[in-house]
Amino acid sequence: MTRLNWPNRITVARIILVVPLVICLLNLNGAWSGFRHLALGIFCVMGLSDALDGFLARRLGEETALGRLLDPVADKLLITSAVIILAIEPMGVPGFVLPSWVAVIAIGKDLLIVIGFGLVYAATGEFFIHPRTWGKACTLVQLVTVAVVLLAPDLPRGLQRFVPVLWWVASGLATIALADYLRIGNRFVAERQACDEE
Repeated sequence: MTRLNWPNRITVARIILVVPLVICLLNLNGAWSGFRHLALGIFCVMGLSDALDGFLARRLGEETALGRLLDPVADKLLITSAVIILAIEPMGVPGFVLPSWVAVIAIGKDLLIVIGFGLVYAATGEFFIHPRTWGKACTLVQLVTVAVVLLAPDLPRGLQRFVPVLWWVASGLATIALADYLRIGNRFVAERQACDEE
């Protein structure tokens, strides 16, 4: 059995941290007011680990197929769980509850991409996991958006006005990233089918 390298161990740890993050998010408006700051701390550790595992994989020359699979899974679990909970009125951050359409776009984009990967595999017999610039930008802005929402009550009133701007930017990038993945996936299938016909 192949042992996990350090980048993959960090990614697995990030996946495990989804559990305490969700517990904190579910208790944002509970009796103890510290859950929001604890959730923010866990979320920031997870966000930094996302950058760290990628850096180590490149620096140590330990990029693996498992890592290419686990990394987006960790990102999707993190973002999906956060946006769902933060978009529910009784559980979200008071005054900064995510609009439902933000959650729908974020989750819909990931769901359609996963379905697309499945269709590509069905058509070609190959897994096509290829990180794209738009996808990375979307994930980064989504992470920043969640962090800012958790931090929003502590921000000066002038900065609080810009929180909804992040919602729009994150949703716009999600739409662009989805279109980009659909385009590149369609091209990949067409190229494979052309090769099979030769």
